[in-house]
Amino acid sequence: MIEAGTHWADGSLLAPPPWIQPHASTLPATGAWRPGDPLGQRQFMRMAVDRPFVLAGGGQLHDITVAFETWGKLSPQADNAILVCHALTGDSHAAGPADAGHAAPGWWDDLIGPGKALDTERWFVVCANVLGGCQGTSGPASPLPDRLGHYGPHFPVVTIRDIVRTQARLADALRIDRWHAVIGGSMGGMQALEWAIMYPDRVDRLVPMATCTAATAQQIAWWSTGRRAIALDPKWRDGHYYDAKPGDGPHAGLALARMISQVTFRSDDVFTDRFGREPVEPLGGTFEMWQRFEVERYLDYHGAKLSRRFDANSYLLLTKAMDLHDVGRGRGGEAAALKRISAPTLSVGINSDILYPSYQQLDLADGIEAVGGSATYVEIDSPHGHDAFLIAIDQVAAALVPFLEKPVR
Repeated sequence: MIEAGTHWADGSLLAPPPWIQPHASTLPATGAWRPGDPLGQRQFMRMAVDRPFVLAGGGQLHDITVAFETWGKLSPQADNAILVCHALTGDSHAAGPADAGHAAPGWWDDLIGPGKALDTERWFVVCANVLGGCQGTSGPASPLPDRLGHYGPHFPVVTIRDIVRTQARLADALRIDRWHAVIGGSMGGMQALEWAIMYPDRVDRLVPMATCTAATAQQIAWWSTGRRAIALDPKWRDGHYYDAKPGDGPHAGLALARMISQVTFRSDDVFTDRFGREPVEPLGGTFEMWQRFEVERYLDYHGAKLSRRFDANSYLLLTKAMDLHDVGRGRGGEAAALKRISAPTLSVGINSDILYPSYQQLDLADGIEAVGGSATYVEIDSPHGHDAFLIAIDQVAAALVPFLEKPVR
């Protein structure tokens, strides 16, 4: 018999106490940017207005909006443009302060700006929100272009190649025939690779970081587990949740998906050094199921944080695009695909990355060299795991700056 008042509300040893998570009413049904929200620094381009945009997987879209941001000034010769491609939950706000339109400073703000590694007094830097995303570019949370409602689960599956094709249309609109460099980490690195393979005459230098030429079984396992967490949330409603009130959307499933992925973004050393076995709720004489360790609170925080700024359907769509990533598909294999790369390549790995291990970046450089290309491998020495390309800015800059200055053969 459980004595009254010994445990929380329903007297169950297994029921989680209400103080473990933020109150549901503080979490929106979707964290997507929507028309009518503050613009921030976003600019917009429309495409595929008069004809359908046919996707690699067989679907099609029309009247697509692409949200993007730029820093610096394009030279009269349009020869100083650099494309920065964002990772899974990034967006076009790669640099600049937080404001009404952007919940946080730019995700690469320490790297992009006057006097920084990507010096905007010299370079014209562009970053676009990806197709299927949720921060201004057409995606599941976007309004349908021809009738009331949202795309929701009817937004078709997209690939990294589809994303790159929308960026090529943006480059055309900006009158950029050739990028001085295309740079990206993680999912952004997949985009950079596809740029150099799909449009070899439009890329002068290639910088893929913490990425791969094809998703491995383990990478697919990680991302698919997160997708299942979202799908099992009853408030996901098979993807139809955009009219739900705050607290009534799939925030629990999205938070859990983020918690799973957050474990892969950091190394064991970082978790151990930062959190150890420190408890949040004191471990007294009675052990209770939901007493947490500090690392659990950290994961709770990141899960709730993502729920406030991202969309569950976009998470499903973009992790699927990452799993489908395979540069050799339909091209006669990986070697044939890499042979199309004419740009000198700086392949950047991270020694503590458990999600996209450094051997994949080394194999990429070796593969390009094996088919007659030019590639250099650099490894970031950091305990921070996969996210080191966002954290170890000094090491990223030390590799990047001389590579951007190096003449192309």
